[in-house]
Amino acid sequence: MSAGEDTYLTIAAPAEAALRERSSKFLAFAYPVDGEQAIREHLDALRKRYYDATHRCYAWRLGPKGESYRANDDGEPSGTAGRPILGQLLSHSLTDCLVVVVRYFGGTKLGVPGLIAAYREAAEEAIAASQIVERTVDVKFTVSFPYEALNEVMKCIKEEQPAILSQLFDNICSMQLSIRSGRAEALSGKLEKIGGLTLETEE
Repeated sequence: MSAGEDTYLTIAAPAEAALRERSSKFLAFAYPVDGEQAIREHLDALRKRYYDATHRCYAWRLGPKGESYRANDDGEPSGTAGRPILGQLLSHSLTDCLVVVVRYFGGTKLGVPGLIAAYREAAEEAIAASQIVERTVDVKFTVSFPYEALNEVMKCIKEEQPAILSQLFDNICSMQLSIRSGRAEALSGKLEKIGGLTLETEE
């Protein structure tokens, strides 16, 4: 599965997996997230739940193209935990996703190659347990227009099929519309030709 120009891949729901490597236990968790606040909440919950764990390493990507991302080794040797987890998000083209791997040290050191392999495999297992879904990158418009223009506006909506998020019909009508970015220009072009209509694009 690969994402198109105005789509991206994420996971549908939280998933988890477990892995044992030479007496160390790795618990892996994958979460769909919509911002850094959600990421902090998941991390705080895991820290409380697994307060006695040796490490809680993680990586995340946010944004339709994964433009925001972070990897954290949480005390493991630099580059041995967060980066392999991030690598799995990249190799599956996943964004708006957080993967956390909780480690309970079992007494036997794994060495740098062993750590990298274990964190990578644990992240891979959590992603494998997830349902990967495709989402569209959407643009939202707010349109205001006189009641007399309602028929023309509804004709545009019927042709271009945006989602109607809210609507208010009065002397001056307003609607909030959402459409995938690849079709936004066609919709706005048609709407802007309607007399008396004002259109605002929401970021």
